[in-house]
Parts: sequence; structure tokens; C-alpha cells
Amino acid sequence: MKVTSFEDLIAWQKARELRRHVYRASANRPFYRDFEMRDQIRGAALSVMSNIAEGFERNRIPEFLYFLRVAKASCGEVRSELYAAFDEGYIPETALRPLLNQATEVCRILRGLERSLTAKLSTRHSAPGT
Repeated sequence: MKVTSFEDLIAWQKARELRRHVYRASANRPFYRDFEMRDQIRGAALSVMSNIAEGFERNRIPEFLYFLRVAKASCGEVRSELYAAFDEGYIPETALRPLLNQATEVCRILRGLERSLTAKLSTRHSAPGT
């Protein structure tokens, strides 16, 4: 299947799902009352999917790679904030594990996409006549 829009990317689809689950987890008491932590983790989760979309729409591999790296960093931020939310008693361990697994999967997919694009870029630059 040819990717024609960011919505076609599995990385974006999984990031969208992660954002949805993070928003739901942070909507419960007492998490939603900690405005700073709630807004921080929601912003990071939204940043993952948004940076994938923005990078794709730049239509240039080097720029897309930059935004994928930003998305991956935001994904790491989500994981870190999930631990903080757990430490504060905002989410139970039964909710923590699936969210961490989701975030880790998104990071893994982003890393794979980054490797693939880096290889494509280096092949294009090393091809004769380019």
C-alpha cells in the first residue's frame, strides 16, 4: 500500500490511539485535578501524533526525519509522565502497564520509520548522478 497521507501511516494511527487513551486516563479523579500534570501529559501525547503529521506534510525526508525525532522524544515524555502519574496515585498499575506498552510500541514504530527513511535518504544521496 502506498502512503499518500499521514493518516495512512501506522505510526500516526498508533499515536492517535495513544493520545486517546492518555486523555481518558487523565480525565479521571484525582488526575484531572492536577492541571499541570494533566495538561503536560496530554500535550506530550498530542505532540506525538501532531509532529508525525507535520513532518509528513513537509514533503521532504530530512524535515520528516526531524519531526519524527521530535515525536519520538514526546513519546518518551509521555512514558516518563505516566510513571509520575502512577507515583502520585493518579493511575493504578493495571492502567499504567498497557499505557506504557502502547507508548513503547509507538516509539519502536517511530524508530523503524526513522531508520527506513534514513536508509532511503542515504541511498538517494549515494546513487550515481544525484
